[in-house]
Amino acid sequence: MKKTIITVVVVLFAVILLGSSIYTVGENQYACTVRFSEIINTTQTPGLHFKVPFLDRVTYYPKAMELYDIPPSEVLTSDKQNMTVDCYILWRVEDPKLFYQSLGSTSVAEERLNALTYNTLKTVMGTLSQSDIINMEDAGERNEIYEGISKSVDELAGNYGIQVSDVKIKRFDLPESNENAVYSRMISERNQIAEKYTADGNYDASIIRNDVDKQVNIIVSNAKAEAAKLEAEGEAEYMRLLAEAYNTDDKKDFYEFTLALDALKQSLDAEDKTIILDADSPLAKILLNH
Repeated sequence: MKKTIITVVVVLFAVILLGSSIYTVGENQYACTVRFSEIINTTQTPGLHFKVPFLDRVTYYPKAMELYDIPPSEVLTSDKQNMTVDCYILWRVEDPKLFYQSLGSTSVAEERLNALTYNTLKTVMGTLSQSDIINMEDAGERNEIYEGISKSVDELAGNYGIQVSDVKIKRFDLPESNENAVYSRMISERNQIAEKYTADGNYDASIIRNDVDKQVNIIVSNAKAEAAKLEAEGEAEYMRLLAEAYNTDDKKDFYEFTLALDALKQSLDAEDKTIILDADSPLAKILLNH
């Protein structure tokens, strides 16, 4: 019985000893083996690993990229205007040993990243005026600012075994005391731009209208000149045809007779039916049947 108890105790101790000497590492983990507060081994190979039982302990850190949403903070622009910046950081543990020695935990790391990012933002935004930040319409210029901030924060975070891959500004907010003034200034600027566009459009329209009026006048003048020319040519042709048609005395007398008949017809159509003719007039001879 006593021997059985001893065997059970030995087996139980062996199980505990074996369990204390084995640890596992996941795919997205760093494992740091710590002995008396000093790292003696670091691994990122997934699977089973061994350590000295009761003396060694294992601290795990994530290998994957972490997102830390920094609380909004105020910065001062070069023209001494306050702005609230809201941003986030993408970071990961690059050197787990240095990370453990300098920070020890992800919560402390986030506090340190918060301070590093705020100081960098304060420095960079201190070189820009509020109007430059608000009116910055070139996405490429904004990206250059973001890249500069990310690079600066990454260099500082490297001292803690951290790699910062990106710092993104979600938005800039104006303090309530400045919002109305800034919005009024922006509206005024847009109105000035609109007025300039309107003035330029009216100027261009007046040039186009003047050019069209000039072309119309030229076309009408040319048309009138061409019409006068054609009319003169028609009159000349008409007179030529008349001359050819009545180029003998008989034809001339007949033409004069037809003219007299037309005159008589117009006279008879009038209200006054009295006609005074010379006795030698051809019309008088016809009417009197002489």
